[in-house]
Amino acid sequence: MKVLLFSEGKKLFSKSGVGIALKHQMQALKHTDVAFTLDPRDNYKLVHINTLGPKSWKVLKNAKEKGIPVIYHTHTTYEDFRNSFLFSNQIAPFLKKQLIKRYSAADYLIFPSKYTEGLIRGYGISTPGFVVSNGVDTALFKRNETLAKEFRNSFNIKTPLIVNVGLPLKRKGLIDFAEVAKRFPEYRFVWIGAKFSAIQPLSIRNVIRKSPGNLLFPGYLSFEMLLGALSAADVFFFPSYEENEGIAVLEACSMKCPVVIRDIPVYQDWMISGENCLKASDIDGFCEAINTLLRDRDLAMKLGEKAVKTAQNRDLRIVGKKLKEVYLNATGGANE
Repeated sequence: MKVLLFSEGKKLFSKSGVGIALKHQMQALKHTDVAFTLDPRDNYKLVHINTLGPKSWKVLKNAKEKGIPVIYHTHTTYEDFRNSFLFSNQIAPFLKKQLIKRYSAADYLIFPSKYTEGLIRGYGISTPGFVVSNGVDTALFKRNETLAKEFRNSFNIKTPLIVNVGLPLKRKGLIDFAEVAKRFPEYRFVWIGAKFSAIQPLSIRNVIRKSPGNLLFPGYLSFEMLLGALSAADVFFFPSYEENEGIAVLEACSMKCPVVIRDIPVYQDWMISGENCLKASDIDGFCEAINTLLRDRDLAMKLGEKAVKTAQNRDLRIVGKKLKEVYLNATGGANE
């Protein structure tokens, strides 16, 4: 069986969750006997689509005409598109119509989480589907004290360090992150992620431009620098308002980071406050959680150890096996 893993705009989305998810699919399938291609001109028995552009729709229609099963990965929802880029809220209702059209036209769906499955079903979509984590490569995302020291030295960080990873969007909790940083001038806060400033609302650009001196926006970093940041972090603070799973959270978990996240439904069944993370719902709560972890290092260590086990349950080797099961189901069990 050969699968077409299709995504368009690879350069544009390479630094986003969709781009990372495609890389994870490729890595996951390398741990199985499932062959894959990225070229729609190739021969394949199954199509697995990740994006929503016109080329994706063309690939879907061509596959249906040839009787090739199509799986659509539901990376995008109405809820997580809003509060992102310029005019995203105005575009979101039209996007939702496209989501319903695309996801309904597929033979099967893959949901990154049970939460996302609930959202998609709420649109009235009845296409059969499976929940499969985006996963994390726990062999790669491991603490490295050498890289941690290099990261701290690169940015002259000598105080407790609070890190976040993601596109600097309102939906990702950027305003909250900046406000918490203001309340802790004695700590260093770092938000890692490509800025895309040209398509950011002015309000978000102003948050970045007027951020306190202890808050750093280094932009997109190399993988080694990212590992260094996560290894050096005393707290991983991810105040996002809406996620379909949260790849950055999984990566932080794999690195044994003590994690502080917003108490939102997507984490309900796998991130448990006081067990593998701390949760809060507002600025005061985030401040209290961060203070708790910086003062109680035994608790921080305990949460980090439990977080690793959470990541291991979503390792790409496990994801590869689950993807193979979905593919076999979609093709009637023909592993050719």
